[in-house]
Amino acid sequence: MLEQEVKEMIIEVLQLEDISAADIDTDAPLFVDGLGLDSIDALELGVALQKRYGIALSADAEDTRRHFVSVRALAALIAHSRIHQE
Repeated sequence: MLEQEVKEMIIEVLQLEDISAADIDTDAPLFVDGLGLDSIDALELGVALQKRYGIALSADAEDTRRHFVSVRALAALIAHSRIHQE
């Protein structure tokens, strides 16, 4: 499942050793509340998305903020990107 893959990527990229994929709520916010990520984490995730899925994101675009809202939103972005790459 793509959402599981995104959770595992977040844990791996950000080296969240005390968290398992099951601990991450698919719909919870990734930043501030919820997982509590910060802007540096967002940059690292952006690089990982580009390397793994070929998704280029603009750092200040409103769309980018919307995609980083939750695991579900990131999974939807990846799924959408895969459809347009084929």
